[in-house]
Amino acid sequence: MENTGSEYHVPVMLKECMEGLKINPQGIYVDVTFGGGGHSLAILEKLTTGKLFAFDQDADAVRNASGITNRSFTLIEANFRYLQKFLKLHGVSRIDGLLADLGVSSHQINEAERGFSTRFEADLDMRMDRNLRVTAAQVLNTYEEKELHRILGMYGEVRNARTLAEALVSARVMQPFATISDLKAVLERFAKRGRENRYYAQVFQALRIEVNEELASLEEMLPQASGLLGEGGRLVVMSYHSLEDRIVKNFMNTGNVKGNLEKDFYGNIVRPLEPVTRKPVSASEEEIKKNNRARSAKLRIAEKR
Repeated sequence: MENTGSEYHVPVMLKECMEGLKINPQGIYVDVTFGGGGHSLAILEKLTTGKLFAFDQDADAVRNASGITNRSFTLIEANFRYLQKFLKLHGVSRIDGLLADLGVSSHQINEAERGFSTRFEADLDMRMDRNLRVTAAQVLNTYEEKELHRILGMYGEVRNARTLAEALVSARVMQPFATISDLKAVLERFAKRGRENRYYAQVFQALRIEVNEELASLEEMLPQASGLLGEGGRLVVMSYHSLEDRIVKNFMNTGNVKGNLEKDFYGNIVRPLEPVTRKPVSASEEEIKKNNRARSAKLRIAEKR
């Protein structure tokens, strides 16, 4: 089996994800977040005549996948919001399992020029797909104050979102935002002493979600995944913040991302999936010591009825 390099991205809760998928060696599986390929390689090891289709829009991940020569593997260079469309192009209308490891890979965070990390000086980019039109700098420089307030409050859960949005709009009049240091120069005035890094991370998360339309993509992908799964097929999703987890939880429990329950004539809940895990699975203390990214991970599993 090919090795794409574990330094690129250490897969979180690998064992738990594989158990959650309950892999049939002859089945068809989808990894909608290929990244460093750790989860995909583990799936491929369990397949005999089965197939694995992986999605990723990041050019580095695509290069990383080029080392996989397994005939069971197909990489699709696209955002997973187009899941059904691209699988149909490959003649696939039914799958046995789908895995999604949401969020930013450790490789993307550690690559300074991408602008995902508060630790480095770089342009305010934050695009997972370099072909996307809007960068973080453009969001900061062109969005109206009320939109910045909404993004910071909703996506970053920033406590003083309104005040910060007002300050950002004032600051850009004097000098447009271009680099991470430009942004941090404003943020440091509003961050609590000793908790600056957490505050920066919340703002960066909000901008990254907006630039990449992460929540919208997730909300579009989940119903497609459910529609593609055959009876007994598994949906396995790992999220890293409460916004994503709430969407996944609602969908698995009710069949829609808003969490609205639908009932039949007899009062039974109508939903296409049955949650396998009532509560999200967390990483072990041992794994967290080895990989800090696992600390915030929440894994949820559901099965198609």
